[in-house]
Amino acid sequence: MYRRPPWQEAYPELVDVLLGLDDLQVERLQANPWQNSPLRNWLPVAELAELVRLAPLTVKAMPMEQAWAQHVGGRKWKQIEAFTRHLHVAPQDGLLDWCAGKGHLSRALAHCHAAEVIALEWQASLCEEGRRLAAAQLAPVRMKQQDVMAMETGRYLTAQTHVVALHACGDLHLRLLDLAAASGSAITLAPCCYHRTREADYRPVSRRGRELCDRHSLHLERSDLALAVQETVTAPRGVRLRREQANAWRLGFDELQRELRGEDVYLPVPSLAYGRLPERFEAFCRWAANLKGIDIPDSLDLTLYERSGWQRQAQVKRLELVRHLFRRPLETWLVMDRFFLLLEAGYTAEVGTFCASKLTPRNLLIRARKA
Repeated sequence: MYRRPPWQEAYPELVDVLLGLDDLQVERLQANPWQNSPLRNWLPVAELAELVRLAPLTVKAMPMEQAWAQHVGGRKWKQIEAFTRHLHVAPQDGLLDWCAGKGHLSRALAHCHAAEVIALEWQASLCEEGRRLAAAQLAPVRMKQQDVMAMETGRYLTAQTHVVALHACGDLHLRLLDLAAASGSAITLAPCCYHRTREADYRPVSRRGRELCDRHSLHLERSDLALAVQETVTAPRGVRLRREQANAWRLGFDELQRELRGEDVYLPVPSLAYGRLPERFEAFCRWAANLKGIDIPDSLDLTLYERSGWQRQAQVKRLELVRHLFRRPLETWLVMDRFFLLLEAGYTAEVGTFCASKLTPRNLLIRARKA
């Protein structure tokens, strides 16, 4: 981690503009980086906005009984509603829910299409809960405990299968695409968490994607892929404030450890779930120092370092607006890579949005059927 981004010296005027933004301006640009962006004098804001403009996909009217939403969170249920209405099911399709969790989507599909749904989920506890909920709602869902990364998973996919996945992560949805392309299954996929992969470097999955990367010497690491899913605008305000506090404390500890170690070098510290974050900055520092074998003198006043952490957090939020301008373009590029993989495999495919970003930033959808 840099104390100062490498580009700061080359663009001092841009830095001055960003650091001069107030909190409301920062929040607005985090939610919508395209409108009235101060970055337009340095970066191709309008061109990037045009590249990520994807049309909503056609939707079908579907009966969605409110009773089916029992045991599902409000936002999650609205995502399921939107996803289900964008699902084009042919009479011969056998529905397969990929990484089904508790089977919330599976039950909605079973009710809407009056058809049996096979739901694959590797956690036994989620499968058991899914069976209980399906029985309570009289939904014809067959929960199958299955690691989708295992060799034998391919037996569930045939040319008559329509596999669906709402926010399957990284390698999990890439595995889906590989098996579906090999079997000729129809696909409806909303991908997510592209950085959750075993590979340290990203290798495009489509021939066209690989050619573009080779031509332009584009190299993406796993950490680069995480940029595509960094929006926090849909998180509850309390969660966002707690996340900011955690980031500020990490930056404050960074100042402290550099001074105590006498080395001006960033020292990575593991993340803590927000519910496990200590209540006070001092406790956080002593936890982190203990992990790294650093001794903090009992007499040292840590107030200054906490204040410094919040100051750096305010600067980071503003300077990161440059990176965040490329969040949606990167995600769109990754989804198009998957889209072209299917075209190259002989599919007729389309890509677009299935809901508004305020419902979920991961609102891109691929629909594909073997031509």
